[in-house]
Amino acid sequence: MPAADMTVTALAGGVGGAKLVHGLDGLVRDLTVVVNTADDAEVYGLSISPDLDTVMYTLAGLANPVTGWGVAGDTRVTLDAMAGLGERTWFTLGDRDLATHVVRTGRLRAGTPLSRVTADLTAALGIRARLLPMTDDRVATMVDTPAGRLDFQEYFVGRRHQDPVVGLVLDGIETAAPAPGVLAAFADADVVVLAPSNPFVSIGPILAVPGVRDALAGTSARRVGVSPIVGGQALKGPAAQMLADLGHEVSALGVARLYVGLLDVLCIDEEDRALAPAIRDLGLDVVVTGTVMGGPDDRRRLAREVLDAAVGG
Repeated sequence: MPAADMTVTALAGGVGGAKLVHGLDGLVRDLTVVVNTADDAEVYGLSISPDLDTVMYTLAGLANPVTGWGVAGDTRVTLDAMAGLGERTWFTLGDRDLATHVVRTGRLRAGTPLSRVTADLTAALGIRARLLPMTDDRVATMVDTPAGRLDFQEYFVGRRHQDPVVGLVLDGIETAAPAPGVLAAFADADVVVLAPSNPFVSIGPILAVPGVRDALAGTSARRVGVSPIVGGQALKGPAAQMLADLGHEVSALGVARLYVGLLDVLCIDEEDRALAPAIRDLGLDVVVTGTVMGGPDDRRRLAREVLDAAVGG
């Protein structure tokens, strides 16, 4: 099947996931992205959806190319003024980024569900892909550390993910329901892609929403993942630290073990070629390629290889 004719569903969160989704968006006409919302938070009185916004800004061509998150060329006049009024501005938000959060907060408070708000925002930005929050319900990742239980943004941003991770709790997950369209996105897909996102705090919460893991396990789609670990390290964020702290091998093989029964193929970096036989022993096909993404051309190249891996199966 030509890539352009595929119906593709991707699970994503964070910068790496957004980059691969951007590559897929340039190749397929029917793309749905199910995005983690367990790191959503209220900051400065506003409803912030960091993973949704990172994917949204990346697909809209607005993302800061240096950080991968936020808006390119953004200013911080508002935040500086808040600091002058005595506010602790520990969570950086640019002025254009703030506009997104003001609009989202107002609509949520008026009773519009997050999935509808997200659809409206992506339409306003001219995004073709369908972005779905994993749930419209409140779910919050809590990080257990030797210093106590921390809200995810306090752990990740406030304390710069320096604390050892003893455990993770998804507050509210038991009563959460998949957002409209999420389960259908697995049933209707030709290919499901697990982006190179943190398996614990980006992909894990999506899979923990009741019904989603079963939908992924039972789909007839070809399921392809990309390891977020290259040469024993995470390119960005605390994935490597979490693997180690939670008792897993810090490698593409460690990632593969987490996804047994949920993937058919795992794409790993050339640097990890020696791990391919052990991953195959787990029952997964392996594609060895360059998984580190730079600009748009590189993202499309990896996205094409991911789709080729699906067809090849």
